[in-house]
Amino acid sequence: MRSTPSRRATATGALIAAAAMIAVTVQTGSATAADDPWTSAPKAQAGIAANPGALPADLSPAQRTALIRAADADKAATAKALGLGAQEKLVVRDVVQDRDGTTHTRYERTYAGLPVLGGDLVVAETKAGQTRGVTKASRAELKNVDLSADVAPAAAEKQALAEAKAEGADKAATERAPRKVVWMAQGSPVLAYETVVGGLQHDGTPNELHVVTDATTGEKLYEWQAVHTGTGNTQYAGQVTLGTSGTGPYTLTDAARGNHKTYNLNRGTSGTGTLFSGSDDVWGDGTPQNLETAGADAHYGAALTWDYYKNVHGRNGIRGDGVAPYSRVHYGNAYVNAFWQDTCFCMTYGDGSANAKPLTSIDVAAHEMTHGLTSNTARLVYSGESGGLNEATSDIFAAAVEFHANNAQDKGDYLVGEKIDIRGNGTPLRYMDKPSKDGSSKDAWYSGIGSIDVHYSSGPANHWYYLLSEGSGAKTVNGVNYDSPTSDGLPVTGIGRDKASLIWFKALTTKFSSNTNYAGARTGTVAVATELYGAGSAEVKAVEHAWAGVNVGSRPGGGDPGTGKIFENTADVSIPDNGAAVTSTVDVTGVTGNAPATLKVDVDIVHTWRGDLVVDLLAPDGSVYNLKPFSSSDSADNVKATYTVNASSEVANGAWKLRVQDKAAQDTGYINGFKLTFP
Repeated sequence: MRSTPSRRATATGALIAAAAMIAVTVQTGSATAADDPWTSAPKAQAGIAANPGALPADLSPAQRTALIRAADADKAATAKALGLGAQEKLVVRDVVQDRDGTTHTRYERTYAGLPVLGGDLVVAETKAGQTRGVTKASRAELKNVDLSADVAPAAAEKQALAEAKAEGADKAATERAPRKVVWMAQGSPVLAYETVVGGLQHDGTPNELHVVTDATTGEKLYEWQAVHTGTGNTQYAGQVTLGTSGTGPYTLTDAARGNHKTYNLNRGTSGTGTLFSGSDDVWGDGTPQNLETAGADAHYGAALTWDYYKNVHGRNGIRGDGVAPYSRVHYGNAYVNAFWQDTCFCMTYGDGSANAKPLTSIDVAAHEMTHGLTSNTARLVYSGESGGLNEATSDIFAAAVEFHANNAQDKGDYLVGEKIDIRGNGTPLRYMDKPSKDGSSKDAWYSGIGSIDVHYSSGPANHWYYLLSEGSGAKTVNGVNYDSPTSDGLPVTGIGRDKASLIWFKALTTKFSSNTNYAGARTGTVAVATELYGAGSAEVKAVEHAWAGVNVGSRPGGGDPGTGKIFENTADVSIPDNGAAVTSTVDVTGVTGNAPATLKVDVDIVHTWRGDLVVDLLAPDGSVYNLKPFSSSDSADNVKATYTVNASSEVANGAWKLRVQDKAAQDTGYINGFKLTFP
């Protein structure tokens, strides 16, 4: 969405959305001061504010790592102090610390090298190293476990798959093969198999069903669903499934998607806010008056975006590290905007005019989260043409995510922000089929487009995406009417949204750089289409046609209706490295009157760094028409493109020249040929 100028340094910038992983441990009880001599924490007193020292300390990753390392070094001594048996070992899983220095170390246990499910425990130590308490998941003794299995792993796997299918799972498949464990969550420990079944639950929610089978009797001991879902009553998407955590209270924490959390700023403008929590795992009522509603919308949008990038493009989180950003809603009072910040790695949403239309629709959430993707890939600078491409990237994937989600209440479209009514008159914020319909955005590229607001200079790239996906002309998609023109009046045939999205994603992540401009975007997407579909393919030509449709370069050779008169020079001309300009000449004869307003210039230059080159067309009278400017960031090889020149003021007959100059050192090449086509 549109960000204020101060955001420059920071953003500058299936239907199912399930769910969170709950703790694997099944607790059957925990020790108290009365039945465990290790527990000696003071009793809480009513009516007194929380002890500040007991509040969680803000540990840096390095501090946490140091605490884990120290606990790991002392785990044998800790096991001895706890009176664990000789076959028991402790495995440090987590460490947290209070402000007063009390350290809480969470351990898993192994028995004879096997994981012990239900055997975890937490040891609390004071800053001075004195044990303050121990909390155990099970009070049973871990000893005398028969480690001989009478049941084969395949039998346990078969049982687990049958359980999943009986519960209506779709595409049930083994996600993790049976592994031997010691099951301790239901009394005396026994040898067992744990099998994890994937696929989808009956309602389309991702499945992660854990089934525990007794390794001696073959009896099913326990099962649990590690994908935990809540219900969101959103304002824009209807009732949806949300990824939540906890068993009461619940929180908007989606551990299945990088631990994404959604916070309530409660009209504040700084800090993180308060993590949404509740006792019933139902969020919002579909109205903006209920503050949970916007939280549900934002949480849902982030989940859909995560799923899109992972499931469609194989990217595990926008940084690729499996870690999710977080969301903040209810920013400010009647704040009519939403934004991404690198500094907090988060998305933030205002509530719109009169706090009635929070900017938390699916496409807005995807738009903001995609700014994070761009920041961690091409890092397109948020100004000039690269800034327009940055904004367009977010609009492009907002549309892609919305279509991929296939939500019945918010169907996919090529409109940006159509649900949030940011203008107050029911119209979208932006249109991709004809960007100028918003009154400010541009339909096609022109030489000064880099000087306008990036939200408006994004228009040509948005328009290109629409043309490549759907083609030009009038059509209806998901009930929305579109009528997309082209800058040269010639048609474009679309190749489908999935291919268009893939091409842009791969170009963003492998071809674009911080200063890529529109010409560079054309070069990058053509290169990607070539890699994906082959040189000269219909997809490559469609990419070129779509760019020509927004005045970025020209139509591919032979792509225009009619053959026309062609004049060509295929002689090689060497281009000196960082040297003087050279020319290739074609003599035009037999054409009456002036050249056309749509003179086609096909250029074929072989060069190891095309950005070094300035390419001009010289008319017979010496007039210069720049085809390609110098660009230090345009690192692709070769110039193979067709340009359209308005040469209507030039006499057609005469010597036309292609002039090329290499203006930087270290890369070389030659003119392979060029031709002029007169319609």
